[in-house]
Amino acid sequence: MRVDKFLKVSRLIKRRTLAKEVASQGRITVNGHQAKAGTEVAAGDELTIRFATKRITVKINEIKETTKKDEAESMYTVIKEEKIAAND
Repeated sequence: MRVDKFLKVSRLIKRRTLAKEVASQGRITVNGHQAKAGTEVAAGDELTIRFATKRITVKINEIKETTKKDEAESMYTVIKEEKIAAND
């Protein structure tokens, strides 16, 4: 599954267009490598997303094409969540 679609389905990012934008800005890494919106992800991959004031690292548990809101969190496990400076 594409990383932008995974982020939307898992509800880590609300809209796929926003996920594409974040990826194009170089703020997403998959297994330590910078990811584009079309980068394929699979179960077991480690995903790091840099937001304005925080950085979240998650491990992908499973891939689903669609999911209900209350089941979305089961798609990933948060490994690390840290506050960062805005210019980092």
